[in-house]
Amino acid sequence: QVQLVESGGGLVQAGGSLRVSCAASGRTFSSYSMGWFRQAPGKEREFVTAISVNGGATYYGDSVKGRFTISRDNVKNTVYLQMNSLKPEDTAVYYCAASPNPIPAIRTRAYVYWGQGTQVTVSS
Repeated sequence: QVQLVESGGGLVQAGGSLRVSCAASGRTFSSYSMGWFRQAPGKEREFVTAISVNGGATYYGDSVKGRFTISRDNVKNTVYLQMNSLKPEDTAVYYCAASPNPIPAIRTRAYVYWGQGTQVTVSS
């Protein structure tokens, strides 16, 4: 069992930066690939980015490529999402998720554990 807790969300102006974190409990964190998803009001949950178990492979959604960076620290059991050049359309609840597949996945059904989410609001 893995429990995930996101933190670091908040309000930021357009063009600004924010880093959100996801702390995982349990000793098996390093065996899970990790992903970030987001969901805006009235919209479906959207893939943002994912990272492999050792951090060697990453994938990004088209809307965040070149602006967002995912990383992980398997000693601290934490995955990070650095968000730069934020836009109002990035406003959403951001969720981290864990998948038992070593290769990162973009579909929500590949993930078995989810955090409670953290709100990111970008003002124009």
